[in-house]
Amino acid sequence: MAYDPRFGPSAQTPQQRANVLRQLQLTHPKLKTHATALAQQLYARYVAGELSWPEVRRALDEAAGA
Repeated sequence: MAYDPRFGPSAQTPQQRANVLRQLQLTHPKLKTHATALAQQLYARYVAGELSWPEVRRALDEAAGA
């Protein structure tokens, strides 16, 4: 697997990104407890490698009208 600069060195595989997401949700429980259907879809796309974390945050902020 080629290195993808959109993700950090410890988030190159779907398993690594899932772990990063779990760690974020443990640190910021609101990310999990208040996850809308849109947020869950974006998280899945992050884990799949379709979106970087900044892209996920930007989409969530835009959806919230921020």
